[in-house]
Amino acid sequence: MSRAEPDDIEASSAPLIDHLIELRTRLIWALAGFFAAFLLCFFFAKELFNLLVVPYQVAVSWAGITEEHVQLIYTAPQEFFFTQVKIAAFGGLFLAFPIIAIQIYKFVAPGLYKTERSAFLPFLVATPLLFLAGAALVYFFFTPMVMWFFLSMQQSGAEPGQASIQLLPKVSEYLSLIMGLIFAFGMVFQLPVVTSLLVRAGIVTSEGLAGKRKWAIVLAFIAAAILTPPDPLSQIGLALPTILLYEISIITARLIERKRAEALRESDASTDSV
Repeated sequence: MSRAEPDDIEASSAPLIDHLIELRTRLIWALAGFFAAFLLCFFFAKELFNLLVVPYQVAVSWAGITEEHVQLIYTAPQEFFFTQVKIAAFGGLFLAFPIIAIQIYKFVAPGLYKTERSAFLPFLVATPLLFLAGAALVYFFFTPMVMWFFLSMQQSGAEPGQASIQLLPKVSEYLSLIMGLIFAFGMVFQLPVVTSLLVRAGIVTSEGLAGKRKWAIVLAFIAAAILTPPDPLSQIGLALPTILLYEISIITARLIERKRAEALRESDASTDSV
């Protein structure tokens, strides 16, 4: 019976209580990191909200509306306070993600082989970067486009018999819209990471992904209809990047399979030479 090399896996005979203590330690560090980030974001909540309003300001300029200040309202005394709490929670989770990811890695790393540990690290780096890419797409392009679409429905009331209809977004509803879009796009942009992990685990193959392309397109539009506001512009705007990311996932899967096949050939060649 073969034994694993000491450098390959960190063998541990620690009882269950030691693992629970380690889990508690990692949870404390993760929660402490989130709480510190939450307090920091809450202190700057108004500044962060002003940054989130920038896409709406861009949409107002695209719509040709000349106003010195973009106006949002809140209709309940506590509404803006809880809006700031939501901003702090969302921003705190994003800022604390590296700390949380490191704690997760430190907890599971002792049970992984050395090759598995080295393969796991790139995904920890790619996950926040891809989420940030999805958030940037929402912030700089998608939200201004969606808000411009809604602003175009206004009526000035200048013509006889025409009512004046203006868009005055509530701070909570606008925040829910933009944060929902950021979350939806951020999750969709994790598709290459998820498929790469599944390919490495041998659960899916590049041929299987390519063969399910038609179903993936249908599911992309269904997911977009669920995750975005009920207008065609938002749904198409999320579905198209999802389909593109699915194609990128197929290419990534083929590269992983090719690299695995090359490593297997080299291993067979070294075995034959011995």
